[in-house]
Amino acid sequence: MKPLKSFREYLEVLKEYNEIVPINQEIDWNLEMSAIIRRAYELPSPAPLFKNIKDSTPGFEVLGAPVGMSPNKEHPFIRAALSLGLSINTPGPELVEAWSHLPDVNPIPPRLVTNGECKENKLFNDEIDLTKLPVPFIHVGDGGRYINTYGILIVRTPDGSWVNWSISRVMLEGPRTMAGVVIASQHIGKIYKQWKEIGKEMPFALCLGVDPGIAMIAGYPLPDNVNEGEMIGGWYGKPIDVVKCETSDLEVPASSEIVIEGTASLKEMTPEGPMGEYAGYTWVGHEKPVPRFHVTAMTHRHNPIMPVTAAGIPPEENHTNWGIAIAASIQNALRKQGLPIKECFIPLESAVHWLVVTVDRSQQRNDNEILAHEIGKTVFATRAGSYVPKIIVLDDDINPSDINQVVWAMATRHHPEKRQAMVDQNVLPLVAYLDEKEKSDGLTTKVIYNCLLPLNNCSKGEQPIEASFRSYPEELRDRIIKNWDKYGF
Repeated sequence: MKPLKSFREYLEVLKEYNEIVPINQEIDWNLEMSAIIRRAYELPSPAPLFKNIKDSTPGFEVLGAPVGMSPNKEHPFIRAALSLGLSINTPGPELVEAWSHLPDVNPIPPRLVTNGECKENKLFNDEIDLTKLPVPFIHVGDGGRYINTYGILIVRTPDGSWVNWSISRVMLEGPRTMAGVVIASQHIGKIYKQWKEIGKEMPFALCLGVDPGIAMIAGYPLPDNVNEGEMIGGWYGKPIDVVKCETSDLEVPASSEIVIEGTASLKEMTPEGPMGEYAGYTWVGHEKPVPRFHVTAMTHRHNPIMPVTAAGIPPEENHTNWGIAIAASIQNALRKQGLPIKECFIPLESAVHWLVVTVDRSQQRNDNEILAHEIGKTVFATRAGSYVPKIIVLDDDINPSDINQVVWAMATRHHPEKRQAMVDQNVLPLVAYLDEKEKSDGLTTKVIYNCLLPLNNCSKGEQPIEASFRSYPEELRDRIIKNWDKYGF
């Protein structure tokens, strides 16, 4: 493992692998910047580095698509792999396998240092004007400009026992105010509730441009009362350096590009949204009141670089960072339950609405129906499982990261009568098809698609032979591949 200990170091390594395209011409923050980012995702292409953004403070830059998929066909997950300190040739399921061991590391608390790169420039109160930052208006139909799409929000319980680092969207409101999304079922919502119970405003720190491992762990669905700062230290095998904020006792990663400090109001609410989200839709007109975040200080590195994600149709960071983390967390839980799991993966194309679980048949003890039910019950009982409404259970001859294999197997191996529904399951309100009551209640029906062989029409327990190139003898396949050009292809 080779962890990258700052956002700057990450950018330098991405440049070495031709994963960045610097854009020096002036780019408008109003839709143009995010349209370029969206096209970079969808081609895919290297990540755009915007060096000249209209009406923004000179020297401030933006990296778009920080963990998008790579155009490098041999190493498509290179940005996610580098973010975790893993080899660039690590495929998707192996990323999930490695990241699934995060809950089992020995936590190492952050190390408090007296100074850090994030303190090179300091602004307070009237000196701050967030509207001069290169904050994008991302999607047609959005409710405003979004200052945070891939930074981390740091909050802490009043007694200091739980420090939470998470990624949550934050909308720019004015020069020193922001609209922060606080969902009651999420960790930030649970901590905000504790501050509300004692009648004190919740301090926060928004860190834009943190080391890539920190951004990855901020998307990991760890349990309540687990500190991400300690867990990433355990992952690295050494502590993260942190420094104290200027206007609160919160501690932030010392190498952060930009740190915005303040408090979340208990009484002042402001409209937020809509915003194009990970399911691929912008629900125009769907704004809601959220706590107003008052900003008291901003510190930043010289010539800081902000990360920007343009959420939407896959793949983007919700599907590479968050999707990999959800699958990893679930894989850990299924194995601890003793279920015969080979791999878990969330196909990028499914926008975190499908979880594919493959079964090691050599270890299977229960019949297919019982096993599928046990998988669903275990998954939906986890925090990670609350985000995923549909599970597809397959034999391990299927690569769960190959969408063509998944669709073929689901279409040909799933009998409609084997669909298992589970009602009144916890769900994230951003799941695309929920009605208003389901969103309000945070409950919906979820489903498990049992696609395990043997098929009902197999006699004497025989399994069918897949009619594909890979079903031919290995020696023959190798000879054909070797002679492919000679055949005239």
